[in-house]
Amino acid sequence: MALVTGSTSGIGWGIASALAEAGADVMLNGFWNDTAGPRRGDALAERCAVRVAHSGADVSRGAEVAAMVGDTEARFGRLDVLVNNAGIQHVTAIDDLPEEKWDAILAINLSSNFHAIKAALPGMKSRGWGRIVNIASVHGLVASPFKGAYVAAKHGVVGLTKAVALELAETPVTCNAVCPGFVRTALVEAQIADLAVAHAMSPDAVVRDVVLASQPNRRFVTVEQIAALVLFLCGEGAASITGAALPIDGAWTAR
Repeated sequence: MALVTGSTSGIGWGIASALAEAGADVMLNGFWNDTAGPRRGDALAERCAVRVAHSGADVSRGAEVAAMVGDTEARFGRLDVLVNNAGIQHVTAIDDLPEEKWDAILAINLSSNFHAIKAALPGMKSRGWGRIVNIASVHGLVASPFKGAYVAAKHGVVGLTKAVALELAETPVTCNAVCPGFVRTALVEAQIADLAVAHAMSPDAVVRDVVLASQPNRRFVTVEQIAALVLFLCGEGAASITGAALPIDGAWTAR
């Protein structure tokens, strides 16, 4: 049974869908961005012959995160796989960054991971098995300008991943981080639009000369590739992989 935060769209939806296709019951989390959203969850359940539920917990609030984990265990009887995926972004210089944006980014991108892990660990330990996968970012390994809060949060996710893995090293519970480069999600599309205005460039030129300039293969990472890596980390073949921050970034961090 899997819980994926921030899974009503984008990377999270792709991961949740892959887990369901592999036979896992899934608790989705997030805010549906259209009225057809709940029907997509029902369709996923029917297509994969699994149970799919949805929690609208606000992951910026620790108490709601903990309650969501408890609700998941109560509904499904267990929680085997926790994927911390929820995240937001705000691109601006540090001296222009509103304090409320800093607080929100740290709460959603980092603190939510802590609250979910803390709530999920007792059950995983007692059952003697668990997989925790934190969706960090290439920005958990290297920095870029104008993304100070995001970089700080994602570095924190990588550090938290390592600390949790060390604490769990003698148990069958693993904790890893996946660090994607640029993925063409709605979040990145918004960045492309903003950068096109800021640099007086076409969106195609922004993609080629700005967004993918740091990604040597000059290709976006796909949601399917990330989901495949998460699935591998959840399997027995990855039982000895823990505390890793795995880049999936077209050689960005190979430089």
